[in-house]
Amino acid sequence: MARVLSGIQPSGSLHIGNYFAMMKRMIEYQDSHELFCFIVNYHAMTSQHDHKTLSDSPINAAIDFLALGLDPQKCFFWVQSDIPEVTELAWILSCHTSLGLLERSHSYKDKIAKGIIPNCGLFTYPVLMAADILLYNAELIPVGKDQKQHIEITRDIAERFNLVYGETFVLPEPIIPDDIAVIPGIDGQKMSKSYGNTIDIFEEEDILRKKVMRIKTDSTPIEAPKDPDSCNLFALYKLFASPEKTSSLRDRYLKGGVGYGEVKKELIELIYEYFAPFRKKRNELLKDRASVAEILKKGADKTRPIAVKTLDEVKRKTGLYYI
Repeated sequence: MARVLSGIQPSGSLHIGNYFAMMKRMIEYQDSHELFCFIVNYHAMTSQHDHKTLSDSPINAAIDFLALGLDPQKCFFWVQSDIPEVTELAWILSCHTSLGLLERSHSYKDKIAKGIIPNCGLFTYPVLMAADILLYNAELIPVGKDQKQHIEITRDIAERFNLVYGETFVLPEPIIPDDIAVIPGIDGQKMSKSYGNTIDIFEEEDILRKKVMRIKTDSTPIEAPKDPDSCNLFALYKLFASPEKTSSLRDRYLKGGVGYGEVKKELIELIYEYFAPFRKKRNELLKDRASVAEILKKGADKTRPIAVKTLDEVKRKTGLYYI
């Protein structure tokens, strides 16, 4: 059974980009793969420095995951900072990572271009991500298209380490479905909390309506044909609609006569109805945060022996055990 691993940043409310790019896929993998799923609060520190947010967000993210169907009995589910071996491995890997490799990171350049204040953690983010993956010898990594380069960096780091010290790490492969490689936000860019363009998974209905009505569209007149494949609104619509509804809307776009406002109203209803079945469980979990924290603690206890074994091998091979 192949080992699948992915993590999610808890720096604020989780959004539909998180859901379709990662969460939904991970929940599906729990029945067919050996699933490792974790909440990456160390990564969140690259841009989030508020104590309460960092403290509360891991539980909130876990609640959303559990409400949406993740079963901790079927997977390894934990918070990144509960397994200290990951930061120790990250340091060791950083000593085998060239500066040029990190300087070529598209994600870092993009964040700086968007005005995010750079720090050392943001720059070395790919090394910590490599440690997250290699510590558990994960084989398959579900990511969005924008994260593909980070998997390539992980492979480069692992290959160099294996060359120097002998076969140690599994070389991971990214899984990037074409239909959800990049999920647009309301402004047309990739949906991201960093850009403030998200639609949250469990958005209140009135806020959901306001956000969807702000989705960026072009100025094509109602009567004119429209290109569904270049439309942000259509890209979001097809995530929630049935194949029949999606096909019907495509035909309406191509024929002309449909207004974007009309489609936005349909999308509001689709999004709210899609997540409605999960709201009851989420509300129950919100009332018992202590139980959720215990689930995460047990998940870390189950996962840590794997991390300890890998790090022990790394330290032995590198000479860090001097007796």
